[in-house]
Amino acid sequence: MLLKRIVDGYMQKVSGIKEHCSRCLRTERWGGSVVLMVVDAAFTSIGLNYFTAVVPKVEEFREKFVESGKIKNLKDLSEANVEELKAVWRNRRSWAMAKAIASHLSALGDDREALRTWARSADLQKWREDPVGRIKGVGVNTFQYLRMMGGVDTVMPDKIVKRVVNEIMVKAGLEPVNDDLEFVKKAEELALTCGYRPIELCWMTWLIQPEGRKMRMEKYSKILPKI
Repeated sequence: MLLKRIVDGYMQKVSGIKEHCSRCLRTERWGGSVVLMVVDAAFTSIGLNYFTAVVPKVEEFREKFVESGKIKNLKDLSEANVEELKAVWRNRRSWAMAKAIASHLSALGDDREALRTWARSADLQKWREDPVGRIKGVGVNTFQYLRMMGGVDTVMPDKIVKRVVNEIMVKAGLEPVNDDLEFVKKAEELALTCGYRPIELCWMTWLIQPEGRKMRMEKYSKILPKI
């Protein structure tokens, strides 16, 4: 099948992706800290380079606030002082968003179970009506990113994912899809048809991007197991 051959060609470039995606679906990224996952999602939402801007800042936040014991769980994050947090990341909107997500989730139980409970019940088709989806700054990409870290095997309809997946579809003689929700559905179907999990297809699109002379998968291979 032409489609599978094309997808296989892309996936072969990111051979170590399976374990990273499994860890994401087990809610074990960032050492299993849901606080760091929420902070990661809030920083990622403003569109800076993930590996060079977001990851080092999440690590700095971990050192200053998590390892020091100041922020132990989502409830602590929801009550944290924004002025103090801005010492790590100056964007006030990111913190308002992180605190609001933490506040909603912390009411659902202990951190890990809360994120997983929310992710399971969150409906992508009605994402704008969801308590997390209604938070200022949370777009469909952040919504999907949080669901993935909460154990839902899906994709984010961000511009890189769309570009690569639509490129694959065009090569296979299929129509590209631009509508976000339709795209998610199509990308999930495409992954499963070709024998991959949707989340693997999603991460592949980011990790095959060139950065300098190397592909991200190669350049950041040492960082991936930590995050």
